[in-house]
Amino acid sequence: QVQLVESGGGLVQAGGSLRLSCAASGWTTSNYCMGWFRQAPGKEREFVAAISWISGSTLHANSVKGRFTISRDNAKKTVYLQMNSLKPEDTGVYYCTLDAVGGYLPSRAAERYDYWGQGTQVTVSS
Repeated sequence: QVQLVESGGGLVQAGGSLRLSCAASGWTTSNYCMGWFRQAPGKEREFVAAISWISGSTLHANSVKGRFTISRDNAKKTVYLQMNSLKPEDTGVYYCTLDAVGGYLPSRAAERYDYWGQGTQVTVSS
């Protein structure tokens, strides 16, 4: 059974940084992608970033490009989201996701992702 466990959320002032982590277990192949989505109160879930496990290719939403960086640790089966220069509009619940057949090119489409974590709250105060 695939499990995705997120950690690293919290409360931070605008301009600050946080690093989210997501550890995957119960998955044995390498032909997949992992990503992060977020959902703010009253808004739809939106894509943040994704990475291909096999190629290392990354994709970032325009709204976070230059501020957030997704990376992975193959040995630990963990994906990270380094978030710098945080803004109040970055506030929301951040979800870790896994696309079982993502291959070399990660996707920003939520329907591509098969597994989702429980989410971790990120709150950025102004």
